[in-house]
Amino acid sequence: MTSAVTSVFVRDAADADGPGIAAVVGAVFAEYHGCVLDIDGEMPDLLRPAESYARAGGSAWVATGADGTVHATCGVAPAAASLTLGPGWELHRLYVAKPARRQGLGHRFCALAEAVARERGGRFLEAWSDCRFVDAHRLYERVGFLRQPEIRVLNDRSHSVEYRFLKRL
Repeated sequence: MTSAVTSVFVRDAADADGPGIAAVVGAVFAEYHGCVLDIDGEMPDLLRPAESYARAGGSAWVATGADGTVHATCGVAPAAASLTLGPGWELHRLYVAKPARRQGLGHRFCALAEAVARERGGRFLEAWSDCRFVDAHRLYERVGFLRQPEIRVLNDRSHSVEYRFLKRL
């Protein structure tokens, strides 16, 4: 059994965090049948997270232990503007390693993303989540997101179908 992580530090992601972030995402994907981590083809932003999010006009964070091990990650970037809601932001890649779960990191990352979205004029924050990630769906709903009727099919190696979650700011 893996022991729980007892203390973490949340900070801006650096490009050097890429391998640690990829390890967290890979471990989460391994919990779900059919989820495939394809960094080079489908998730190249994991290789240089700080550069990728800066280029997109967003922000990314990691939660690390005292030894620098990445235990969780999250990013936020501008979303396509909505005709009815105006400018918005999208929560990206919120993943928490199993030993670091149930310690408030998901809530903390959602609050960080919401704060950035508000500071930068966002009228909404959205998250797209694979239909298999039921725990993530519960988190989004606990922090005020509402599941929307839209779905999107990614046609990726994992055959992902995603639900849209929306929070008005």
